[in-house]
Amino acid sequence: MRHMALLHRADIRPTKLELLAAWLPTRDWYEGGVDVARVAGYRFDDPAGQVGIETLLVAGGDGPVHQVPLTYRGAPLDGADEWLVGTTEHSVLGRRWVYDAVGDPVYAAALAEAVLAGTGQAEEYFEVDGRREVRPPSMAITSDAPAVAVPVVGAVLRVVDGDPTLIVTDTVELGVIRRPGSTAAPAGATLTGSWDDVRVSLAYAAPR
Repeated sequence: MRHMALLHRADIRPTKLELLAAWLPTRDWYEGGVDVARVAGYRFDDPAGQVGIETLLVAGGDGPVHQVPLTYRGAPLDGADEWLVGTTEHSVLGRRWVYDAVGDPVYAAALAEAVLAGTGQAEEYFEVDGRREVRPPSMAITSDAPAVAVPVVGAVLRVVDGDPTLIVTDTVELGVIRRPGSTAAPAGATLTGSWDDVRVSLAYAAPR
């Protein structure tokens, strides 16, 4: 089944990069300045169509590339205040709550599918005069795992926010590599990303 992500040509204030410029320096794993620039990115699909799931690859000044998964919600996520990056005003969707996705169970479920079942990234598109206008991806992601049935992720039980960031759910353990390319490739099922001439490990997963 093809995964799709509907995009909007909208004005967003503050922008995602403005939010990250303020938030990233508060993270112990961040190595860079406040001048944050986008390098690449990819999206996952929320089957319920309620949560936006986007992972940004960004760099601050001359610092290394960092991986920052985000979720966008139309209302606050209960019990996730510590993962709130900030709020934005979206000219189409209204106020959006932006979270560091490692604390969001919708992201955990999508990442588990991508790593363990190789579902890939969502195809991004705009609706233009009743037709779909696809936006070419800025990077590719692949999994080295055989396609298997993935346990349903119901809740995030614990997060260890380092590099990598460990996400313990009720059924799967996940790792998100914050500075791709700065650590040895993980053992087990791995999600790999590539853009330009760069190829790095992004995340890994294992059923509990």
